[in-house]
Parts: sequence; structure tokens; C-alpha cells
Amino acid sequence: MVKETGVSYYGISYTEHARKDFEEMKVHNCTAVLLALTEFDLFFWKPNIPKIVDEAKKVGLKVYLNTWGIGKFFGGEPPSVFLQECHVNDRQWTALTGEPIAAASPSSPAFREYFWGLLEELALTCDADGFFWDEPHYAMPVYPISYQSTTDFTCRNPVTKQVFKDKYGYEMPKTLSKTVLKFRFDQANEILSEGSRIVKSINKDLTVTQCSLPADNHFYATHARGFDNWEKIAFNENYDIFSTSILVDGNDPLIAHRNLAHKTVELARHNNKPSQRWIQSFFRSPKDLNTIGKIVHIYAEEGVDSIFSWTYRAGKGTFLSAPEADSVWKILGKAYGEVLAS
Repeated sequence: MVKETGVSYYGISYTEHARKDFEEMKVHNCTAVLLALTEFDLFFWKPNIPKIVDEAKKVGLKVYLNTWGIGKFFGGEPPSVFLQECHVNDRQWTALTGEPIAAASPSSPAFREYFWGLLEELALTCDADGFFWDEPHYAMPVYPISYQSTTDFTCRNPVTKQVFKDKYGYEMPKTLSKTVLKFRFDQANEILSEGSRIVKSINKDLTVTQCSLPADNHFYATHARGFDNWEKIAFNENYDIFSTSILVDGNDPLIAHRNLAHKTVELARHNNKPSQRWIQSFFRSPKDLNTIGKIVHIYAEEGVDSIFSWTYRAGKGTFLSAPEADSVWKILGKAYGEVLAS
């Protein structure tokens, strides 16, 4: 039985505007909202974020805080304030060419302090229900920086190399050996696990959702992103909800959605955790828009506990808008109502 439905939301500005949007989400059968918080939001709209959380809760929504695109270590389109100001050694560097790129290194003490400080401030000031680690990954050294496969990889900056040498006693290789793969995973896991401990030390009732990139379809077909081991992620006691991210092509076969949902639920249940799956409702819509509703029902059939979609109103008004955003938003809301009632 589906226990939760929701969408992500960018409207971090005025509370009266946000309240109307939250009421619209309720009409579309959402029971929760994910606030996509950029570094700019956390700087510029800092006084209003706790108030926006309160408005969402007043209309009956659960509220999760998403560290969206922070340092470009997390998934998302927004630029990074940290990268504007950080030392070059705090960035991820390519292994083969030694080039710094536009992504913060999870091994950087400066980035760790920055990220953990943001979490502490949010946990202290916001009456949210939980936090959401959104697609943490190592950037791929191609242009534009993306998730795509390449023979090069990150991160092999001076800081990371020193951490590796201190741990293993030799220079960090320029190839993705098993040791390097484990090291990269461990470094990412370390910053995220500590972030989870920090927020829960402030409020023990907060949950942490770890949303991982799917590794089983044609778009995300490589483990070179560094944080892809679903089994280890689901096992980690610092993550309360096991979530897996969207399939990005609206015309992926329905069996692909079913297989990912099945694997997500299986791993979550094995570790006594709720499961969460995401649906893409922006940009690349399926040829048959009703496919979106079918995906919602497939997730429900497979036993997914929480179903979310990116994003509110199917991204209407943004450059990532679904071609027929109003129709997509309507179909999603109808399907949400159906699975909640079943």
C-alpha cells in the first residue's frame, strides 16, 4: 500500500505564494513535498525557509529538505556558491589529465564543513520531517559536466590523494581499481553518514532519505559515478529511507520501471526500511502521457511505500518543462489519488 505521494518544489520565496502552491498539491493528491534548496536559497531566502516549511505543514503536507545541487556533488541544475569561493584543491580533479572541474570533492575538509554547517542550520531552524540526499555522485570529466561514461574519472585532487595515501600507504592510482572504487564510495558515504548523524543529533525524529542514481538502465550505465552500490547504501543505518532516482527517458519500457521498483522494494525490505521511487514528469514526456499514470500504478503494485515525482506542475515555466505540463500534472494527481485510495 502506498503511504506517501509527493513532488519536488522550487518556490522558495514568499510564504503566501508557497501556501497556494501547497494547497494545489493537496488537490493533486500529494501528501508530502520536497523543498529543493539551492545554495542561493540558503543564503538569500534563509529567513523565509522555516516559514515556508511551516506553511506546508499547515496544509497537511510532510516536508523534506533537499540539498539540491550543493557543491555539484549532489544532483541538480543550480550553480554553486561554494565553487565560486573555494580553493582549487577543494574541487574534484580528473585522474588522467589532472584538471580541476566544477564539482566539490567529498574529501575536502572545507566542503565537508560547509555542507554540514548548512545541515545544522536547517535542522535547528526548520520544523521539517526529514532530509534528502539527492543523487550524490562524482562528476564525470566531460563537457558539459554530466553523468556520462568516460575513460577518465574523479576525484584525484591533492587532498584526496593524501587521504588515500594515508589510508593505504601508496600513491592513489589513475585507474579505477577495486581499491579506488571502494575508496571513492567510502569517502562519499562518510560525508553523507556524518551529515545524517548531525541532523539526528539535533532532532532525533528527523529521517534521512538517500536517493541513489539507477545503475540498471541505458542512461546511467556505469559505476564510475562512485556512489552506486545499492546494497551497501540500503544497509547503512544512517539512511532511513531507501530511494532510487528517475528513469530519464519518458519512453523507457514499463518493464524497466517495474524492475527498478522491485529491486528498490526488495533492498528496502531486506534492511527494514521504507522504499521510495521517483517518476519523471518534466522535460521528456512519454508519447502516451497516460504512461505516467501507469508507472504510478506499477510502483504501487510492486509495494513501493513512497512515490515522488520531479517536479511540481511538471516543471511548467522552466526550461525543463514537460511539453504538455498541465496535462502531465493532472494525470499524475489522478494516479496519486487512485493508489492512495486502493
